[in-house]
Amino acid sequence: MSYRKICEMVSILGLLAATAAPLAAASQPGKISGLVLDDSGVPQMGATVMISTDSLSAETPTRLLTNAQGRFTSAALLPGSYAVRVTLAGFLPALRSDIVVASHRTTNVQISMGSIFSGLANLKQRPNQSPESGEWSWVLRSASATRPILRWRRGGSSSSSNPFTEVALSNRETHSRIDVTSGARPGAANSFSDSPATSIAYQENVGASGELLLAGQVSYESQTTNGGFAAIWLPSGDRRDGPSTSVVVRQSRVGLGGPTVRAMRVDQQGAFALTDNMTLRYGAEYVLAGLGAATAAGVRPRAELAMRISPEWQASALLASRPWPEASPEATAPLESAVDSLDALPTVLFRDGRPILESGWHEELAVERLLQNHGRIILAGFHDGARDMAIFGQGSAVGNNPDYLQDVFSNGFAYDSGSSDSFGARAVYQQKLHEGVMATVVYAYAGALAPLTLTAPSESLRDVLATRYRHSAAGTVSAKVPYAKTRIVTGYKWISGPVVSRQDEFGEAFYGIDPYFNLVIHQPIPCVRHMEAVADFGNLLAQGYVPLTTADGSVVLVSAYRTFRGGISVQF
Repeated sequence: MSYRKICEMVSILGLLAATAAPLAAASQPGKISGLVLDDSGVPQMGATVMISTDSLSAETPTRLLTNAQGRFTSAALLPGSYAVRVTLAGFLPALRSDIVVASHRTTNVQISMGSIFSGLANLKQRPNQSPESGEWSWVLRSASATRPILRWRRGGSSSSSNPFTEVALSNRETHSRIDVTSGARPGAANSFSDSPATSIAYQENVGASGELLLAGQVSYESQTTNGGFAAIWLPSGDRRDGPSTSVVVRQSRVGLGGPTVRAMRVDQQGAFALTDNMTLRYGAEYVLAGLGAATAAGVRPRAELAMRISPEWQASALLASRPWPEASPEATAPLESAVDSLDALPTVLFRDGRPILESGWHEELAVERLLQNHGRIILAGFHDGARDMAIFGQGSAVGNNPDYLQDVFSNGFAYDSGSSDSFGARAVYQQKLHEGVMATVVYAYAGALAPLTLTAPSESLRDVLATRYRHSAAGTVSAKVPYAKTRIVTGYKWISGPVVSRQDEFGEAFYGIDPYFNLVIHQPIPCVRHMEAVADFGNLLAQGYVPLTTADGSVVLVSAYRTFRGGISVQF
């Protein structure tokens, strides 16, 4: 080989080496390091950080948790553009995109997480301030979801890329409601988990008087997703006395890796006048529920016959398989009733290796006397019979008995206590004390399940429970504070002895009474129209907890859980 060719080869090799050096350097990995803070600058420990690449050939996102100082550092990342998403219970999810990772370098980021209240504060429009083109005023999200639930632009206009996850403000004659809440009734398998949840209700006018109500709810508990959907058709627009058709479906999981509960309810009801002084309300529902691969179903009719004896006196007869709430303004508000219908499902129980539905019958005769001072008195006699009565409790020491349907999140369970039969009487006095102030007093004598003994090591839980008659007295007051416009509903129900089931459950549902001390506060947000904060405290004093030790294990039975449910409600 000549000297000239050798020189050419050396030059080519040198050029290749010089070109490969920067390419090799560019392919060296880098890192992302960050700090997660709240609005006031306090570091947040335990926040979930998801790092994903913006490329189309995206790999599985990297999942990290912030340390006690609110910091996180990723493993080695190839150079490129990345997105960082941070979620933490009680805060709105935060997203930072277009974060560039360079070779041999650590990219530092600082992420601030806002609460629901700080997000809503942006709704207050400053005078003479016009938003930039395409700017969103705020984005309201469910607790750990990443999709937007509401996007609201200043000026009342919005654009939507996904009509199923965004609600736009427009000039159409429609009404909507969004609730972001936390808290649920523990123990029942078909209830939503005790975690942040987002509810959406939508009302559409159809024809001259018809209404279509739609509602949905999604809640998240770790990797378990629970959701429900309801649709209500009101041809006459009257939910109480007019015909209505409703369909409710819901799915929830009993703990991580546990069975999935799926339930559906189809309901039809209506009313018509038999004579000028006699009205019949009727209805029936078909309920289908499945726990894993097994299912249970049933048809449940109901009817109420009301007769006006005189302008002051009225008599009624009721036959129903589940409580029929009174038509109070709160119960008949269309958007609120659509959301409440998501809970109108019987409790799913488990017995002898198969799922069953809580079932029973209630027969009642009542007379009502209207008073001239905006009050009324109701006297009623009734009979309650249950074939499968659900009771709830806490405790995991229940042996291997499959009849206990355990909820691992709340350490609660639902249990089929068997049959129960009792008669009862009720006296009610309601009085409008002042404009916006209503008081109700209820006395009842009825049966409820109570333990025969607190210790029965050789017997099952079902064998130590029996129907025992109890006295109860309850009082509720609902009021509205004039200037603050705060709505308060508070009440207390006293029961003469220990019980593990509801005493006069139909009366409680009819008059909005819960056992022991309860408090509900609705506070409108002054700076924003049609928005309020809600706080619902149940059994604040934690009364009525009955500890038992049986052959099934040591448990605490609870007729009314101590609960808290709170959040934000938006209507527009």
